[in-house]
Amino acid sequence: MAAAMLLPVIIDLRDGSDDWLIFLRSSAATGALSLLVFIATQNNSARFTPRLGFLLTVSLWLTACLLGSIPLYFSHLPISYPAAFFESMSGVTSTGATVLVGLDDMQRGILLWRSLLCWIGGIGFIGLALLMLPSLRAGGLALFHMESSDKSEKILPRMNQIALGIVSAYLTLTAACMITYFTAGMSVFDAVNHGLSTVATAGFSTHDDSFGYYENNSIILISTTIFMALSSLPFALYIKVFLPRRLSVFSDPQMKLFLTLVVGFSFLLAVLLRSNFNMPFGDALISASFHFVSIISTTGYATEDYSLWGPPAVGIFFLASFLGGCAGSTSGGIKMNRLIILCSLTRSSLLRLIVPHAVSKIKYGSSEVSGEIAQSVLLYLFLYIASLIIGSVFLASFGLDFVSAFTGALSALSNVGPGLGDTIGPAGNFSTLDDSALWVLAFLMLAGRLELVTVFILFTRVFWVR
Repeated sequence: MAAAMLLPVIIDLRDGSDDWLIFLRSSAATGALSLLVFIATQNNSARFTPRLGFLLTVSLWLTACLLGSIPLYFSHLPISYPAAFFESMSGVTSTGATVLVGLDDMQRGILLWRSLLCWIGGIGFIGLALLMLPSLRAGGLALFHMESSDKSEKILPRMNQIALGIVSAYLTLTAACMITYFTAGMSVFDAVNHGLSTVATAGFSTHDDSFGYYENNSIILISTTIFMALSSLPFALYIKVFLPRRLSVFSDPQMKLFLTLVVGFSFLLAVLLRSNFNMPFGDALISASFHFVSIISTTGYATEDYSLWGPPAVGIFFLASFLGGCAGSTSGGIKMNRLIILCSLTRSSLLRLIVPHAVSKIKYGSSEVSGEIAQSVLLYLFLYIASLIIGSVFLASFGLDFVSAFTGALSALSNVGPGLGDTIGPAGNFSTLDDSALWVLAFLMLAGRLELVTVFILFTRVFWVR
C-alpha cells in the first residue's frame, strides 16, 4: 500500500495538485509502520493456530482500510472521517459504494487511489480465500481444502506455485481489460481506473454517471460484461487452462451454474426490455446482460436506473444481489458453491423424510461433501440472514426508508455497491447518509467480504478466554 500511494503522487504532481504531498506523507507513514512491524516480528516463533489466523485476517483488513482512509481524509475532499473510512472500506472490500460526488471534476490522484484500493482488495481476497480461509474451515471454503487434499485434484504441487499462478492470472486479466477499454475508446486514465475496478468486481468509476458516460459505446459495454463475468469465475481456473486435461476446467459445477444463470436471466431481461420499451432486441440484450452481470458479479456498474424497468426486472436484480459469483473469485454474495451444496443438502434431507433408511450423500459435483462442510454452509447462511435483518433494523433507525435500509444492508453484505430506491439506488449514492449509518454499512462490508464467520467469531467469549 505504501508503494501504491506513490502512484497518485506522480499523477498529482503532473496535474499540479497539492494532494501529492498528502499521498507522499501517507506513503512514508505506511512504509514506516510496515517496517516497524517487520522488525518487531522478525524473530517471532509463535505457532500458527486457527485463533491467530482469524485475528490476523480481520486485523489485516482493518489495517488496510484505516491506511487507505488517511489520504482520503486529509486531501482536499470535504468529507468527515467516517465517510473517508467508508470509502476506503468500500474499495478494499471491492464493494464499490461511494459517498463522493463530482467525480468528473475530481483530482485524478484521488480517483486513481480509489481504484487502487479496489484492485489491492481484490487480489488480497483471492489470496485469503484460497490460502487462508480453507485452513480455518471458515465460510464453506473448506470444500476446496478438502479437494486439494487429494493429490489428483491439486492444481500445482506447491502452495507458492498456486499463489504465483493466481497473481499472474490477476495481472494478466487486469492488463487485458485495460488494453481492451483503451482500444474501445476510453482515455488512458479511464481505461486504467476501470480496468482495476472491473477485475476487482468493485464498481468504482471516474464518472458520476458510472458507465452511463459510455452508454452509446456498445463495444465498451460488451467488453465490460465479458471481463466482469471472467472476474467472477474461480481464478484457479485460469491456471488449469494451461495444464494437461484442460477440458476438465469446464466440469466445475459452480462455473456451469453461474454461466447458466447469466445467459438465462440476461435473455429474460432482454425480452422484458423489448416488450415493455420497444427496444431493439440487440440493444436490449447488451443492456440486460451488462446490468445483470454487473449485479451478480457484485461489481455494481450501471448505465441507467434499472429499477425503472418494472417489477419483474427489479425482482431479478434483487435475487442477483444475493447470489454473487463463484468461490475463489473477487465477487461477493452467497456464491455458487454454497448454493449447490444447499440444494444437495435440501434434496438429501427431503429424501430421508420419505425414505428414512435411504443412503443419500451430499454432493458437490463428483465430490462428497462432509457433514462439517455442510454445517459451515448452514452457519454462513444463518449469519447472512441474521446480519441482513439486524443491519436493516439499524439503518432504518437512522431514518432510511425500508427499501433503502434493507437493500443497503444487502448490498453491503454481498459487496454489490448500489441498492434500490431513490437514495442509494443505481441513480444515487451514499453521500446523504449520516455517519452512524456509514459505520454500520462499513462493518457489514467487512463481514461480508471476510465470509462472516471470520468476523463474528471474534465476538464470541470462547475465542478470547479458552
